[in-house]
Amino acid sequence: MDNQKGGQPTTPPSWNAWGQAAAKNGYAQPGQAAKTPTVAQRQQQTAAALARQKVLEAYKHSPQNYRETNKQAAAATPQIKAEDWRKYHTAWQQYYQKYYGQYYGRAAKDYVARERLKLERDYAERESQAANERTAMYSVATQGQTQENPQDVQNDFKAKIQKKVAKRAKKMRKSRHFIPITIGLSILILGLLFEYNQVIIANAVAYMSPGGSDVNDISAIDPTVSASVHNKPTLMIPKLNVEVPVVFGAKNDLNSMSAAMSNGVAHFSIPGASANPGEIGNFAVSGHSAGNIYQQSDYKFIFSGLTRMAANDLIYMDYKGQRYTYRVTGTRTVDPSNSAALRKIASDNSGKPMITLITCTPLGTSKYRLLVYGEQIHPSYEGAPEVEEPVEIDENNQPEMPKNDDPPLVQFWKWLTGQQ
Repeated sequence: MDNQKGGQPTTPPSWNAWGQAAAKNGYAQPGQAAKTPTVAQRQQQTAAALARQKVLEAYKHSPQNYRETNKQAAAATPQIKAEDWRKYHTAWQQYYQKYYGQYYGRAAKDYVARERLKLERDYAERESQAANERTAMYSVATQGQTQENPQDVQNDFKAKIQKKVAKRAKKMRKSRHFIPITIGLSILILGLLFEYNQVIIANAVAYMSPGGSDVNDISAIDPTVSASVHNKPTLMIPKLNVEVPVVFGAKNDLNSMSAAMSNGVAHFSIPGASANPGEIGNFAVSGHSAGNIYQQSDYKFIFSGLTRMAANDLIYMDYKGQRYTYRVTGTRTVDPSNSAALRKIASDNSGKPMITLITCTPLGTSKYRLLVYGEQIHPSYEGAPEVEEPVEIDENNQPEMPKNDDPPLVQFWKWLTGQQ
């Protein structure tokens, strides 16, 4: 502190001289060059100078200051008033708010500006990296094309796509010439499948279950078979899983037999082979081996499995309350008009009750007739009645053996020409 005069300090504290110099130099530190203050800085400096003036005024009257600088003067100082202390501290608070508020506010603005600049720089770096990656990918796609003019590269890429599209379109236009051929072939194939559906389906059904019924309990030659006899005439072939009704009384012409075979199998009776079950002679039964897919009949494939029959296979016939058992003794393939083959079987087995199953072969056609014949082995046929056959038979006027239904095109032609 400076020397005192009349109990009062002759000069203010040393920090006041710096404060006045700072107000003049725009808050320049000692040893720094003075800066030209802006309008806002001058206003803030003025406010800070007023706050400092109040502090100086309060300092002059502060008894605490006199006591610290001169104990004798402090002894003569009157009692300290609380109001003087409040003024003293208020002046200091105003000084710090004016002076340091500007300092920290400017520091906060500088921090925000630096952070914003940093974020913008990071964003620019990421965008630049992404652009470089896109450029590299595009370079690979264009396979070494020059990047000097991106518009040219884009045009070349578009031209390649257009060229490929044009080439494919040209190829499709050429292929249109094959569309009629493809449609024609498709129709032809469908027509052939429809025309020969009997052949396709019959060969499949022959190894399945042409009878469409459950396997019955007849499996061996046994006179004590306890299975009940059918009330209606029924033919059973265990090997083929066939159990089918037999229609009697139909005429032996083709149309009558075809109508009868739509309800099962039919008794085909001709002179020299007209026996019934249990009678001495040949009991002939005819059935379909194939039929058209649109025909409404459960028996159009009933005899498709006859090609699997062999010697010693069993056939059963229920007729008028009696079950007759036959054992296959042979098979034969003949022309459709060779009805004499049925009489030949009867004559070769003279004195025996015989059964002959008739169907068309090969499967799905009506070219030939397959004959599967066998001898009655149960019950005993001793004393069995013998059918009276005519002595003279006109071999030139014999009916044709029954056949499968005609294929669709043949049926259409017959309908068109009035043959049916």
